[in-house]
Amino acid sequence: MDALFVPLASAIGASVDQIKLISCLLIACPLGSLFIRIPASQPNLKHLFNLLVSVFFFIPVLNLSWGFVQLLGSVLGTYYIAANVKGSNMPWIVFAFVMGHLTVNHVIRAFYNLSYETFEVTGPQMVLTMKLTTFAWNVWDGRTAPENLDKWQLQKRVTKYPTLLEFLGYSFYFPGVLVGPYLDYASYISLIDESLFEGKRSPSSTRSIPDGRKRVAYRKMLTGLVFLGIFVVLSPSFYYAIVITPWFMTQGFLYRMVYFQLSGFIERSKYYAIWTLTEGASILTGLGFTGYGPSGESTWEGAANVKVLEIELPSNFKVLLDSWNINTNIWLRECIYKRVTPKGKKPGFRSSMLTFATSAFWHGIATGYYLTFFFGGFITTAGRLCRANLRPFVLPPPGAPTTITKRIYDLTGTFVSILILNYVAAPFMLLNFTDSIEAWRRLHWYGFWMIGSTLAFFWLGGSTFLKALQKKGGKVAEKVATQESHVMPPPLEDMAEELKELQHRMKE
Repeated sequence: MDALFVPLASAIGASVDQIKLISCLLIACPLGSLFIRIPASQPNLKHLFNLLVSVFFFIPVLNLSWGFVQLLGSVLGTYYIAANVKGSNMPWIVFAFVMGHLTVNHVIRAFYNLSYETFEVTGPQMVLTMKLTTFAWNVWDGRTAPENLDKWQLQKRVTKYPTLLEFLGYSFYFPGVLVGPYLDYASYISLIDESLFEGKRSPSSTRSIPDGRKRVAYRKMLTGLVFLGIFVVLSPSFYYAIVITPWFMTQGFLYRMVYFQLSGFIERSKYYAIWTLTEGASILTGLGFTGYGPSGESTWEGAANVKVLEIELPSNFKVLLDSWNINTNIWLRECIYKRVTPKGKKPGFRSSMLTFATSAFWHGIATGYYLTFFFGGFITTAGRLCRANLRPFVLPPPGAPTTITKRIYDLTGTFVSILILNYVAAPFMLLNFTDSIEAWRRLHWYGFWMIGSTLAFFWLGGSTFLKALQKKGGKVAEKVATQESHVMPPPLEDMAEELKELQHRMKE
């Protein structure tokens, strides 16, 4: 089918693989409207629909026949292991199996030095890895006494093992099979049997499926296309790698800084595009329904993987992280962070580091990933210290309007968060160590200066001084936690605490 895509790729200036991927995401939207018309009384037809559409994407469109065979191998292997291994190590065996397979393909991609313009099996395999390892833990939770499970584990546990067709339909749920969103098996089944909508029907509607789905979905699709247009038009001029070109160093420092920040937004716009497009397709199938708003309109927020405004205009770095790759944060929390913590013990440094390592390893073997995640741990540490020690001074009393001081604090947080985000994300896009370090050098290491000076201030007595002022002024640091609606991904939040404890031990 390449003949259909080559002329369009040439006209736009994009790679054929990129055009194919976007085409699949767009095709998924009308197919989503067909999927939801299959009655809940025909679940096998829905499973088969998912499987056949995914086969169509991988084989005739993307020319990834061998890639699909590999994904199918991971699916069948997981299905067998989860069904036949009864011990508590079963989820970890599945994890080693699918993560090992993913790592092999990451190595192959690195060996052939494939660029982001080449779409191959590792992208879908990363999504599948989250789904299969989550399924394994859900099955194990289904074999565990309910009193030993937390709320999420109780909601998602699998007590009835699926048929092979059900599992194939889950694994190859077509709107998310290429780039996400990842979903757990219980959520998939609630979509198939439409129990997702039970008890949430609008009083004014007689349909089992809430009204307003298309309105939200096609708005998402339009938003995704806008971001795609931004990336296609501006990415040839604004991209992270421009930092390491000779032209960049001929510009003044202020110009370089502004140009670099804009380049970061343009680079992120491609992720906004694909994740928003696939969110729209998922909503058209019925996934993501979360109830009704104050005016009675249906809300569809459960399939989101990114919140653009809270990334580009965050009040702090914590809010930014919570809004990026949302489903991956859930996977890391529920399938790694909680699971590596011994029963009856509080998660500590070991849990944080294992989760951090898993996240980096899941992304790939490029050095740039590890530079980004390692520095990210120190960034979250600095952010937490600022919120705990500075924010109480600007919070207005309960019930009082927001003060000018608080607005200035939030605006400063937004400005600093964007500067830090673009600095720490550069290695993630440049990938190799040499280019990453050279990019940071050409930016005069500004991110290290900002975070390093912040940590030095707090660790060398600033925290003690500010806590004393809080106590004297009647400010309570705990208010910070209760007035923030977003939750830091636990690995990074806990890493911050452990680094602080380690610093105290070194002093002793």
